[in-house]
Amino acid sequence: MSSEAEQIQQRRANLEAITQLGIPPYPNRFKATDSVTALVDAHGPRMKDELEANRVETITAGRIISIRSFGKASFFVLSDGRRRIQVYVRQDALRDRDFALSKLLDYGDHIGVAGHLFRTKTNELSIWASTIEFLAKCFIPLPEKWHGLQDVEIRYRQRYLDLVVNPDVRRVFEIRSRTISAIREFLVARGFLEVETPMMQPVAGGALARPFVTHHNALDMKLYLRIAPELYLKRLVVGGIERVFEINRNFRNEGIGYRWNPEFTMLEFYWAYADYNDLMELSEQLLSHTVQEAVGGLDVPWGDRTISFAAPFARQTFRSLVVDTAREKLAETVDERSLHDLTAVAGLAQRLGLDVEKGWGPGKIVTEIFEKFVEDSLIQPTFVYDYPTEVSPLSKQRADDPDTVERFELYVGGMEIANAFSELNDPDEQRRRFDAQIADRARGDQEAHEMDEDYIRALEYGLPPTGGEGIGIDRLVMLLTNSPTIRDVILFPLMRSRKDTGDDTTELPNLERDETRRL
Repeated sequence: MSSEAEQIQQRRANLEAITQLGIPPYPNRFKATDSVTALVDAHGPRMKDELEANRVETITAGRIISIRSFGKASFFVLSDGRRRIQVYVRQDALRDRDFALSKLLDYGDHIGVAGHLFRTKTNELSIWASTIEFLAKCFIPLPEKWHGLQDVEIRYRQRYLDLVVNPDVRRVFEIRSRTISAIREFLVARGFLEVETPMMQPVAGGALARPFVTHHNALDMKLYLRIAPELYLKRLVVGGIERVFEINRNFRNEGIGYRWNPEFTMLEFYWAYADYNDLMELSEQLLSHTVQEAVGGLDVPWGDRTISFAAPFARQTFRSLVVDTAREKLAETVDERSLHDLTAVAGLAQRLGLDVEKGWGPGKIVTEIFEKFVEDSLIQPTFVYDYPTEVSPLSKQRADDPDTVERFELYVGGMEIANAFSELNDPDEQRRRFDAQIADRARGDQEAHEMDEDYIRALEYGLPPTGGEGIGIDRLVMLLTNSPTIRDVILFPLMRSRKDTGDDTTELPNLERDETRRL
């Protein structure tokens, strides 16, 4: 029998012994007067003499994360997931039943404790226990340490265990919660209405991505898990909701990697009578406010660098960045106007070592160059604006350049975290672009956009000039918590089944799939 199996067997025997004491093995409730965190925060600064002069009685509960036994006395360390407090157990201070119970407790068990606060000879804030209540048995021994890839896999597969053992994990998700709350607060204060749009949609629209497909039995119809809420939110702008937003899940039936998960959280918001320039200013304000509220400052560590979210952010055009990078790598003059010409840009890509697929236009080729050579270098917040029309089928073109749309992406830490544009509101032009996407799909592009007749019908009722934006919440939280992989900021990331891998590890492929790109 393995050591762990022996421990499990002993813990089950301890539970049986607890029940023989007349103690319920799984009580329905426990009424505490204070949490461990509240006790430590309120009384942690108080000295020994003050605690003795003003005795504090308390009832609290938590998980045992340490046990030291000395015969007729024991010390337990109790945790509520945020703070820890020591519990002092003496035989002469407890009922016989409670002291007998204390001898049957294991590392990881949940207990309730009543007693008064004091400081030990080593000045440790502690509870002098007068009663102990058993609340739940931990059968599987908790690990002492985390190290190595296999342990990382266990962290993601068993997040509940990760939260128990690693106190820093909770901080990540507290920052995530504050981030979402701050975004919501900011937008609501500026007159935006929060809504919910369908998760199951008859047309997979609003982005260029492969959807998850399902079937509704009662209606006998194929449905898609949404890849973006965009087209529904713009329908609401048509209906007169001039400022609207949604924070919710999107689903992409694509690969996984350190920046990609098949389901992820997005903020999308739409602002009538605004364009992409207005959105840049609003985004600076939104992110500065959010970062300040989430982490208490505007500077955050990112690897061995520091990122500043203080406004204003840098702004550079899409094609100028490609030109600068190509000049640097090739040591040759590159004319920005040549990036509009298919032959010229295909030759540039070839000299840079990129393969060009049949059917790609100059805009698609330039985008591939940008994603391969430029985006990783954009560490400080940078608005990259004026994208090729070819890769932006829902964006409004610039009046002076039909090959360019009024679109920006915000890059931070080498990642795209936001995508925005002046929305295309011409129904005839929208139909033409959908038709172009359908032609791409016929050539084998599984990410090409489908025709959405109802959305075109909505545009025919009149969409006012509108700016729209999507921000990837997961990537933003990665930045704010200095987390190197998206799995660190999603409580339950999707994992390959162990029966499919043959072991306990799952390699994370480096797939070039952008979760925040609405298109």
